[in-house]
Amino acid sequence: MSSEPCECKKWYMKVPHTFTILFLLIVLCAVATHFLPAGEFQRVENPATGKMAVVAGTYHHVDPSPVSFFNTFIAVQKGMVDAAAISFFVFLSYASFYTVLKTGGLHAFIGWLLRVMKGKEIVIIPVFMYVFGLAGAIFGMFEETFGFIPLFVGLAIAMGYDAIVGMCMVVVGVGIGFSAAFLNPFTVGLAQKFAEIPLFSGMGFRIASWFVFMTFSVIWVLLYARKVKKDPTKSYVYGVDMGALKLDNEELMNSKFHPRDISIMLLVVLFVALLVWGVIKRGWYFDELAGLFVIMGILCAAVAGWGPDKIAESYVEGFRDIVFGAMVIGLSRGILIVMREGNIIDTVIYGLSLPLASFPAWFSAQGMLFVQTIVSFFIPSGSGMAATTMPIMAPLADLLGFTRQTAVLAFQYGDGFSNIFFPTTLCPVICSIAKVPLEKWWKFFTPLFLALYLLQMIFIGLAVSMGYQ
Repeated sequence: MSSEPCECKKWYMKVPHTFTILFLLIVLCAVATHFLPAGEFQRVENPATGKMAVVAGTYHHVDPSPVSFFNTFIAVQKGMVDAAAISFFVFLSYASFYTVLKTGGLHAFIGWLLRVMKGKEIVIIPVFMYVFGLAGAIFGMFEETFGFIPLFVGLAIAMGYDAIVGMCMVVVGVGIGFSAAFLNPFTVGLAQKFAEIPLFSGMGFRIASWFVFMTFSVIWVLLYARKVKKDPTKSYVYGVDMGALKLDNEELMNSKFHPRDISIMLLVVLFVALLVWGVIKRGWYFDELAGLFVIMGILCAAVAGWGPDKIAESYVEGFRDIVFGAMVIGLSRGILIVMREGNIIDTVIYGLSLPLASFPAWFSAQGMLFVQTIVSFFIPSGSGMAATTMPIMAPLADLLGFTRQTAVLAFQYGDGFSNIFFPTTLCPVICSIAKVPLEKWWKFFTPLFLALYLLQMIFIGLAVSMGYQ
């Protein structure tokens, strides 16, 4: 008998496949529709925001609609269809950047950047994290940064780090900035309107909290980056095929930045600027952004001298490369489909809010933070969550003895930080674009998420103790 140790892991020691995790969540939610009472709030249009908002105190039971065994499986298909706009956005945006990368223009730019920063590459990490963090805090930028992800993943790998570090430069930077924002009109502004308090009031406290959250996250990422550079096997994505996003450092260092490459890079910069302008000034979203990326990919390929067939082949390769990630998005949407069809989303919100009235102000405020964090799993839209929870939480804060400003802070934290963690949010989209398996991202980000939650609790405690206005 061989004495060699078995390399196979026992089933209970393995991290389940992403599809397995998401389907189990669909099943659990379907089971919950058989036990939780179906119910809903009345909703009316809020004149201050123009959005449909929950009317506090109007929760009522409706006819039960438990999701059957067969409909649980149908939810997979319905989730794919419901998330089609996002999934096809991922297909088109990734394939467009894949095409730009194949032209070599971005590779030449990264090579130039590496030569300029030789020996000081690590400085790039905090600089860009703070830049993206400010964009999230001031403009509410989030989805607009998705186009940067492939570039920074390639840059991080070329610098001797890994895809997670590249992903963090963009996603953790903008995600933390968005979550702890001081001017974000899509979360802070909207929630304050629903709470009927002065727009963008309490900014000093928010700026302080933004700086603390950002600095803590930057340090966390830097420590991980140094560990990976010292020993690549410590990377959570060690051995994962990054496809076209993986760039060779030596090849990049020897590359030349030709006029054609400069033209391609300028086109990318122009289209990113157009993207930011379109989102902020014209309200563009996934459809418009996808169209913009397609134009960018075709123009960059044309500048590189490619013909139509070669461009088409490149897009097919890009689609093939990202198909797994795009399917994750549809599967995760199946969770929300089941809860929506079972009419239990409002039931969960109502049930979570009830216990808050039984505790002292300091404890209830922490409970409100917890409730808002859980609710963000079921309502991944910040504006949708504000319209659903703030009409309940703002008057509840009056009864519990802490300020409405603190209730807004609890909403802001609860909604924001989960955007790069929960599978029902944009997290699967981000992982798909970065080609980082969802379970690998969770392995890296879960400890940081928990540490950030403790920081949130501290700031909520401070807000209660100082009567934050």
